[in-house]
Amino acid sequence: MSDQKKPIALEERATEGKRLMSPSAARNLPHIMEAFQSLGLTEGKVLEIGCGTGEHAAHLVEANAGVSWFATDLDPSSVDSCNDWATHLSISDRLIAETVDASHPPDYSELGPFDVVYSSNVIHISPITVLAGILQTAGRELKPRGRMVFYGPFSRKGEHTADSNAAFDQNLKMRDPSWGVRDLDNDVVPRAIKNRLALETVRAMPANNFFVVFRREG
Repeated sequence: MSDQKKPIALEERATEGKRLMSPSAARNLPHIMEAFQSLGLTEGKVLEIGCGTGEHAAHLVEANAGVSWFATDLDPSSVDSCNDWATHLSISDRLIAETVDASHPPDYSELGPFDVVYSSNVIHISPITVLAGILQTAGRELKPRGRMVFYGPFSRKGEHTADSNAAFDQNLKMRDPSWGVRDLDNDVVPRAIKNRLALETVRAMPANNFFVVFRREG
């Protein structure tokens, strides 16, 4: 999110030391882990944009010895949580997090190129400039044939895929008019194409979410 005065989460989170624990992350993690495995996303370097609590990063790295993961988030407490998860699971050699504003993406060339750029439940709770920044980063920092992965709710061709998503979209816009469920076909794909990213996979996930994969061309 771009405004630090807003809450960093739409749910209550438990804490243990610096580690944050998200109920929604716990629910969707097994499905996301399976998608990473079945789509061959478990080797090489991963850049995560908007790591939140760090639970996705930590458990995916722990489960996949061939992965090294650089996580980012605008919120310092989320970055601290991700790094504490890495320490807790003894994977700090393969997982590190830093504070980054995704709407103004830095040069990651010293860390990349990356095999995967991953962003989960970010683009609907941030201005459209964040989506643009993520896709710019993916187009610039991915290896040829590397993958850009989004997880979260999307509408398709201007229509919500469930009544609950339509209600969620309205709730988000009441919180901040610059937020909202993004349309995959109208908001995301055109911006992806401009960054040499071709839509590869759209997988329906539980709770009316999608696992969306783009492949970098060239």
